[in-house]
Amino acid sequence: MTLDKLSAGSVGVITAVGGEGALRCRLLDMGLIPRTKVKVVKTAPMGDPVEIRLRDYALTIRLADAALIKVRPLNGDGEEKEPVGGAAT
Repeated sequence: MTLDKLSAGSVGVITAVGGEGALRCRLLDMGLIPRTKVKVVKTAPMGDPVEIRLRDYALTIRLADAALIKVRPLNGDGEEKEPVGGAAT
């Protein structure tokens, strides 16, 4: 899943940062690095940009840039979400 797919209030952990060249370096410089927990705070009225919270600061990025960041969604307790359909027993 990518960061642009998380809804407001959702939390996730960054697993990979895509992009190339200067854009990728800029995303990494802003603290968007693997294993960092991020929370989607809100989305602009027209859907772009999106405000996220990470490392005790707020960051606003375009949806096109958020689509380059892969995340693993977490539930409200910071635990990994159950797979859709639950675990097989």
